[in-house]
Amino acid sequence: MIKSITILMCSVATALFSSSYAQATVSRPDSHAPIGVMGDHTHAKGELMISYRFMTMYMDGSLSGTDDISADEIATTIPNRFSGVTGQPPTLRVVPTDMRMNMHMIGVMYAPTDKLTLMGMGMILSNNMDHLTYQGGMGNTVLGSFTTETSGFGDLRITALYQLTEDFHVNLGVSLPTGSIEEEGQVLAPNTMEPTLRLPYPMQLGSGTTDLLPALTYFSKGENMSWGSQLNATIRMDESDNGYSLGNQLGFTAWGSYMIDKWVSGSLRVGYLTRAKNDGTDPDIVAPVQTADPDFHGGSRLDLLVGLNLIGQSGFVKNHRLAFEYGLPVLQDLNGPQLKTSNVLTIGWQYAFQK
Repeated sequence: MIKSITILMCSVATALFSSSYAQATVSRPDSHAPIGVMGDHTHAKGELMISYRFMTMYMDGSLSGTDDISADEIATTIPNRFSGVTGQPPTLRVVPTDMRMNMHMIGVMYAPTDKLTLMGMGMILSNNMDHLTYQGGMGNTVLGSFTTETSGFGDLRITALYQLTEDFHVNLGVSLPTGSIEEEGQVLAPNTMEPTLRLPYPMQLGSGTTDLLPALTYFSKGENMSWGSQLNATIRMDESDNGYSLGNQLGFTAWGSYMIDKWVSGSLRVGYLTRAKNDGTDPDIVAPVQTADPDFHGGSRLDLLVGLNLIGQSGFVKNHRLAFEYGLPVLQDLNGPQLKTSNVLTIGWQYAFQK
């Protein structure tokens, strides 16, 4: 379904955005980074930009370190952190098999001066995770399957971008804990019961903590090409009300874009992300599943992504930007067992104008 929508959007965009080549006051298609990069550019004094991004990530199968690990192997060999608690089996008898994460992001950028740009971003998330439940005790007999789902508002981000030089700017942002960390769902337990429980950490909608978001961004361009890089981090400043914090993370990305025509450019990007394990536990998240164990979170991933930027040349699409980016992991080393990423797709729209 997502593939069909993407193909249709690309076809319509090509017809609209290439309709005219009048270039006066029209920005270059490669004047922004690929759509998967946040806080990549600043604006001139008085300029306002509104944006919408849709990002979907699909995960399928599990890794322990860099090695694939099957559901049967997880259920029969990986110890349950909560073994000894009443009703908890000795191994992980519930195994996630795949997950789809969708994120809708609404952004606003405004430049009160040529040096300073302010950015705010809110998001709506939906998560869907499929599981296998094995019969209690031991063995590899599957009892059944079930799906958990959550959706709602995520955390709110506010960022200041300050221009250091023509090519460098620094980002300093904060993520506010507006997303829920007490989402519940019905599960199939190894004892055949179907209780409603607080869901594990990946199914929650926010971090539960105030997070610092520093970054340093480089961006430059030539006659038909542009290129850039960004070093960014997420630093958890406190502990959530439920007694834990997600792991700190560090990311680096670099990209290059080439102008295919005045209205379209293609991009190639590499992205690296490393994240620590969770710190602490929510006392209400107790289950024989890998996602409930804070030690089975975090790790590192290297992605390769290709993108397309289009910008309208005249009429009602003038200076409206439509962008696509699709990525695949080329290396994953996870604190597992943990679901591995299969692919990431981001589609976005941006429009900047003088206030």
